[in-house]
Amino acid sequence: TTFRQEFPGELLAGFEYGRCANPTRSALQENLAALEAVLSSKPTRVVRVETPSNPVMGIVDISDVSEIAHRHGALVLVDNTFATPALQRPFELGADAIVHSTTKYLSGHSDVLGGAVVLNDAELASSVYNIQNWLGAVSSPFDCYLTLRGIKTLGVRMERHSRNALALAHAVSAHPAIENVFYPGLESHPGHEVAARQMSAFGGMLSLTLANGPEAAKLLTTRTHIFTLAPSLGGVESLIEWPSGMTHTSVEGTALAVPHNLVRIAVGIETEKDLIDDLTQALDSL
Repeated sequence: TTFRQEFPGELLAGFEYGRCANPTRSALQENLAALEAVLSSKPTRVVRVETPSNPVMGIVDISDVSEIAHRHGALVLVDNTFATPALQRPFELGADAIVHSTTKYLSGHSDVLGGAVVLNDAELASSVYNIQNWLGAVSSPFDCYLTLRGIKTLGVRMERHSRNALALAHAVSAHPAIENVFYPGLESHPGHEVAARQMSAFGGMLSLTLANGPEAAKLLTTRTHIFTLAPSLGGVESLIEWPSGMTHTSVEGTALAVPHNLVRIAVGIETEKDLIDDLTQALDSL
């Protein structure tokens, strides 16, 4: 039931105690695995990062993740949809690949569906191109034109989105109907220092939780006039939604589950005061 050790903590052939493992049980496990063609617990090949994350606005230190991943031979893939290249440059922070939903801020006008992967390695880019070519998942010429048109104003739009979102976050953070505001531009946000280091501004996405629970969250989404109750984000217009019952129902019951009292807001480029007044009156009505 126990195995001799040459020195404390130095196990002979990895065996310590009968309940943990023994040579005969290991042999049976390997035999069954071979019969069932089980693949071995392969090393991590890709680390996927989303920062800011959707919808709770979590911040990940891209430089730190890249250093750790590369030390273990893994690539780093960054979803840069929320920040865009106007606010965050993952390649400069060590990332190997970047993905975007071009539906969002890059096109910027809620009239294109698309996605992109950007690579800084020719061999990897060739492999991805081949997959794209075989599967046929390509954008139409007109969708490409609309995205190119949108990118022409990306810089000025992201400045306005960021300014409006920061003003809105400050304006409503002390409202009694709100439990928490999640926006990396607030100094109270746990990821603020990292976001300030790797982003030039904090983007147009924010979330908040309601003090009176899920029903208050759902009700809030119906009480605004400028913010439209709809999924998606990244267009010039402001949107509001209830993620746990709309965009994030597929992760319910998992570690990625969204709080039921959380509301996600995509802050548009409308007049700052109008947005603050509209959200404030909606909160006052709860």
